[in-house]
Amino acid sequence: MVWGRGDGSDLEVDSLPFARLSGLLCWENYMLLARYALTAWGRQIMAAPTWDRKQPWLSTLRHIAKECKSFVIGCGSAMHMDDISDLLSFKSEFLGDIDGWLNPDESLIVDPDGKMWTGRQWTRKPSCMQRLQKGQRSGLRWQLDIVGHYARPDVFELRVRRSP
Repeated sequence: MVWGRGDGSDLEVDSLPFARLSGLLCWENYMLLARYALTAWGRQIMAAPTWDRKQPWLSTLRHIAKECKSFVIGCGSAMHMDDISDLLSFKSEFLGDIDGWLNPDESLIVDPDGKMWTGRQWTRKPSCMQRLQKGQRSGLRWQLDIVGHYARPDVFELRVRRSP
């Protein structure tokens, strides 16, 4: 974890048979230098698991997809009151007035143009599944390429310390 006790050694993009995948956890997605590095390293699909939901989180995922010209898979953390044991004292002390969902699953996929492929899913288990077609992976980087012609490498440079 870069933003906890950790370093940049595990900040990477993995090559899968169908695409290059990376992810950031929760509000790490607001760290634009981390997003930039992963985009520069060729990420095509980004996983963004989080506790967060609703606006502005959905707008954030759409912005990241459009900015980086990659698919973003937003994975919500579904938690219902029934998931917490009645034996835990904080349940009645701090959560006693909540009936039902503490955090509903709000999973979705956003395409490289910022369009949501799936609507928000209000279910107990994440259910966001879509087929990604190879031709749609990269988006239109000739219009906006934040790590290419728009990056101005003659002016800006990012250095990532990737050693443990």
